[in-house]
Amino acid sequence: MQKTIYIVAGGPEAYIPKLENDQDVLWIGVDRGVYYLLQAGICPHIAFGDFDSVNEAEWAVINKQLTNINRYLPEKDETDMELALLWAVKQQPALIRIFGGTGGRLDHFLANVFLMARPSILSSLSCTIEMIDEKNIISILRPGTYTIEKIADKQYISFLPLSREIIDITLIGFKYPLKDQHVSRGSTLCMSNELIQSKGTFSFKEGILIMVRSMD
Repeated sequence: MQKTIYIVAGGPEAYIPKLENDQDVLWIGVDRGVYYLLQAGICPHIAFGDFDSVNEAEWAVINKQLTNINRYLPEKDETDMELALLWAVKQQPALIRIFGGTGGRLDHFLANVFLMARPSILSSLSCTIEMIDEKNIISILRPGTYTIEKIADKQYISFLPLSREIIDITLIGFKYPLKDQHVSRGSTLCMSNELIQSKGTFSFKEGILIMVRSMD
């Protein structure tokens, strides 16, 4: 049975939804995210990081409770999140969700978005990768047909081309429908749409798309 993997990174804690243990989830802690998990009563399966964002007392807690820690020097080529995500992808999970990847430093946030969309990751993974915070759900999508359900507290749905162009995007069941539209990177055509039914469908033939479901 494929596992669902949740990765908890060390972004500002105020942006992270309440974390609740689930036996069907494989938890990964990244740097300070390991401490967040332990504070929530969740012991991660594996941890990655240089742990330069925790103090000595917090590191002592982490080191005492975990045995599977991959600790690195701060001077390295990969970010802590990259190391964790590459490990997660190798497990061939059913779903990957990232928490603690937004807020705080914009360079970290943008790096995480581009990391989720790395061609080598997308080509070797059949599942969806999502990055979640208190107000947003960010998904990276490949060509195909998708059905989504209305989420009461995240009514706005935006589609942003990450590749140079999205070919033949079609939106059905949305306030602003589209039919076989070409959308170029930088276009705001597909910003702040909404479902007008309990479910909607969208599809596109070529490109890489970012879907953001948000609340005000």
